[in-house]
Amino acid sequence: MESREVIRRLRRDGWSLRNMSGSHHHFTHPQKPGVVSVQHPRRDIPIGTLRSIFRQADWDWRTR
Repeated sequence: MESREVIRRLRRDGWSLRNMSGSHHHFTHPQKPGVVSVQHPRRDIPIGTLRSIFRQADWDWRTR
């Protein structure tokens, strides 16, 4: 999955861009705790990193 697709999905779910640090975009959600960081631009996000993003965003891995 590309970083562009992950960012699009985060925004649809209500996450907003809080900060950018180099190539990393940091997103926060008004009702979910924590910060989700996504490296952008990135063609293919490694599977372990992608699972971590899904966990932080409180998404179900099986519905990706």
